[in-house]
Amino acid sequence: MSKQVTRRPTKQDLRKERREEQIRREAERKRRQKRSRITIISTIVAVAVIAVGLTSFIVYNNTHGQSQNQTRPIVNPQYPPVDNVYCEQQEQLAFHIHAHLTLYINGQQSPLPAQIGIASDQSCLYWLHTHDTSGVIHMEAPIQSSFVLGNFLNEWSTEFNSLGYPSELDQTGWQAYVNGKPYTGDFHKIPLQA
Repeated sequence: MSKQVTRRPTKQDLRKERREEQIRREAERKRRQKRSRITIISTIVAVAVIAVGLTSFIVYNNTHGQSQNQTRPIVNPQYPPVDNVYCEQQEQLAFHIHAHLTLYINGQQSPLPAQIGIASDQSCLYWLHTHDTSGVIHMEAPIQSSFVLGNFLNEWSTEFNSLGYPSELDQTGWQAYVNGKPYTGDFHKIPLQA
């Protein structure tokens, strides 16, 4: 029977083993770095793709959303659409501008009431509404829209008459001014603009 003899490693052998171990560890470290970079880059690309997709979806819906002539859900049956102006659960921000209205009736300034266009139970608010008595009419619709004074007055007279709709507004013979200049024609057709 032969006896196996193991020889003791030389310094050269030990150096070689250490070098091989260092090379192996360095290769493993580089693989981990590469995996980490790939994970980070993949995450950044995924977030960018999601952001672009979400932005595209929002832009598309805002520009190709329902037109005012399409049927929208009625949030509160007590507040039906008036002139195709709907009462929505929350403010619409795709189209958001303000106009200012000052009313003079029989020579006296008549303040515009607060809360025209806002349901008394706060369940919805019309695309045309007031928050206070400053005379500012908020126009907030889901799409770019063209409103006229008549839209606002119809909403006020039909759904919010209890807020002091002046019956004089139903009469003819009014003199209207837009930006300080006399307006000729039916004042109900005055465009509401910012």
